[in-house]
Amino acid sequence: MKIGNREFETDKHTYIMGILNVTPDSFSDGGSWNSVDKALAHTEQMLKEGADIIDIGGESTRPGYTMISDEEEIERVIPVIEAIKDRFDAVMSIDTYKSGVAEAAVAAGAHLINDIWGFKYDEKMADVAAKTGAAVCLMHNRKEAVYEDFLIDYKRDILESVDIALKAGVKSDRIILDPGVGFAKDYHQNLLCMKDLDNLCKLPYPVLLGTSRKSMIGNCLNLPSDQRVEGTLVTSVMAVEAGCAFVRVHDVEANRRAIMMAEAIKNV
Repeated sequence: MKIGNREFETDKHTYIMGILNVTPDSFSDGGSWNSVDKALAHTEQMLKEGADIIDIGGESTRPGYTMISDEEEIERVIPVIEAIKDRFDAVMSIDTYKSGVAEAAVAAGAHLINDIWGFKYDEKMADVAAKTGAAVCLMHNRKEAVYEDFLIDYKRDILESVDIALKAGVKSDRIILDPGVGFAKDYHQNLLCMKDLDNLCKLPYPVLLGTSRKSMIGNCLNLPSDQRVEGTLVTSVMAVEAGCAFVRVHDVEANRRAIMMAEAIKNV
């Protein structure tokens, strides 16, 4: 799979997407990187530690988040995307569910659209993706966490997102899937997603796992968000075992080491 100017061997390796939140209120690191200079410094650190993609988000989507306008989100992310493009040879993702933000971000230099609503929030998003040719990550989400049979329903939801993308003209080799751990799921359902990862990976699309510091880990270990590294590492190792192509994480170096060890064992 090609994203930007880089080929990703998604069937052979688990790559790292490093999280760059340029927000004042993200659940774990809000306010830490919300200036261009701070964002550049953190990007440089993550690239040195082994990040393969930098995922830039301008609006927190933590539980109970406050939605901001397209204009405010664009004002947060575009200067950062442009600065990273000027400074580094980095593959960049824009974490947004708004077509206007996505279109502006790709024009500024982003290579991947990471949509937490899987093209189901903004009906123009799939068209923007098709028109720009950007890679896309379609995450599972729904407005109400009400399911008849969770695993069946959640996979049906994901395939609906794929169908929206394909019908809009997004090429199948541009699509990544995300099970959406932490979104429209209770604690048990999040664990089921993790247990079922290998089946999701059997679909003909690369899978991205985003569990870093999330409430599933906090609820299991009874720990605050800044003490969930070990729990995250366990999920990254499980991602390797299941065949996930990407993990989206805050702590790049620790996860890179865990992935290297897991892959060494898996590939003997």
